[in-house]
This record gives sequence, structure tokens and C-alpha cells, in this order.
Amino acid sequence: MNTIIKIVKAFTPPVLVSAIKNSSLIKSGWHGNFKTWEEAKSKTTGYDSALILDKVRDSIYKVKEGLSVYERDSVIFDTIQYSWPLLTGLMMAAAKDGGKINVLDFGGSLGSTYYQNKKFLAHFNDVAWSIVEQEHFVNIGKESFEDSILKFYPTITDCIKEQSPNVIVLSSVLQYLEDPYHFIDSLINETQANFILIDRTPFSPEERIVIQTVPSSIYKASYPCRIFNLKKFKNLFSEKGYTFIEEFDAVDGDKKSFHFKGFILIKNSK
Repeated sequence: MNTIIKIVKAFTPPVLVSAIKNSSLIKSGWHGNFKTWEEAKSKTTGYDSALILDKVRDSIYKVKEGLSVYERDSVIFDTIQYSWPLLTGLMMAAAKDGGKINVLDFGGSLGSTYYQNKKFLAHFNDVAWSIVEQEHFVNIGKESFEDSILKFYPTITDCIKEQSPNVIVLSSVLQYLEDPYHFIDSLINETQANFILIDRTPFSPEERIVIQTVPSSIYKASYPCRIFNLKKFKNLFSEKGYTFIEEFDAVDGDKKSFHFKGFILIKNSK
């Protein structure tokens, strides 16, 4: 239990305001090749600033109230940009479990993926969507977004005290964890979910640690980011008893030296 809590608390690095002055942060995108996470983190601003939370809250609130159609990474879109493979994974999980969809969405912001797929989820009678996030996101989530379906928790341990997730959603989150392999191991041991849906995760031939700088038109921020090696990544889940049902290209597309992918995984029968 303590291991899970420590991992979640370390989910994002602290704000380092002085790093804004670092010249490597001026250009948006992914830069560098650092030996350690700590080295990259020392040159970033972090992800836990009030500016980011305010931008995300305002954007998702517009979606919730029907004033906007779709939000991703705090950016508003005129049309929903679906991850159809992820939605397929949700439908497959429901079909395998008598129509039940109980999601643990780790790092799910204030409900981006939930609202993205809400019109489809509405056709099922047994739906629960739990988001595990940083404490300040959880506080806003409980205050402004939580309802009978959408719930917010500060740790995985807190979530599974109340929920029994059959699906884990990991969308654009694993690359921002300092020790994603330890996290994955602990997550699987703790939850035992039958399905894992991974989306918007970067891969290249060689694993490396970089700095991701957000375009200033969205908000000013930068944080460490891990580009995974595909074989090493897949082996971890296989060793933990999961089979890769499908592999797909994520909506983020290809970058100069890496590409974003997603996966549908199912737990092997004993």
C-alpha cells in the first residue's frame, strides 16, 4: 500500500520556477537525451502548477456544460477526436463482463477520456469511471465534476477500497512517471483488472529520457518524458500475465524520432 501511495505522489515532479530561464525550454516539443530522470527534471518547470489546472478545469467545464464539444490536454476542439481502438477496448470489456464497465483511469485529468466517450457509455446500465490524479486535481474534480458515475481519488489504494475496476485506462501518462516499470508492476498486483487499455504513449528503437515543452499558446510548462522501447515495454506486461490483443497508432501521430502507440491487453485465463 505504501509503495502505491509513494508512486502516485511522485507521479509528477515539483515546480522549479528557475528552470523557465533555461534556454532549452524555449522551443516546444521533445528535446535532449538525459542519463537520468533527475537530470531532466532539474531543467523543467513540472506539471503541478495552478496555471495548468486552471486551463484544464475551464476547458473540461465547457465540455461538461455543453458549451464545447471536446477537450484534450486543455485544448478545445470543434469535433470529438475519438480513439476508436480505446473505445473498442471498453466495449470488449463490457461484452466480456456482462455489460459492466468499471474503469480506473490513472492520470485521467478531470475526465477527458470519460467525456470523450460519454455518449457511448450512456447506453450501458452499469458504468463507473474512477480517476486517480494529483491531489489538487482530485479536489477540483470532487468539487465541480464528480457525479454518480465519475469519481476522483488521490491514490489507487483509495480507489479500489470503493471500486472494483475491470478496466485500467493509461492514456498519455506512463511516459511522465519517474519509474513507470515499478508503477506498472504495483498497479497490476493491486488491481488485477481483466483489461488494460494503453493510449498515446511514445516509442522509439532506443529508450531515452527527454524534456517535453508545451507550446506557449497552450500554457508555459515543461516536464521530463520517457520514450519507451517497444520490446521492453511489451515484455513487462506479458510477464505479468497479459496478452496484447491489438496494437494501434495513437492520435498524436509520428514525431521526428519516435511515434505514439496504444494497446488493448487482456489478462490471461488461469
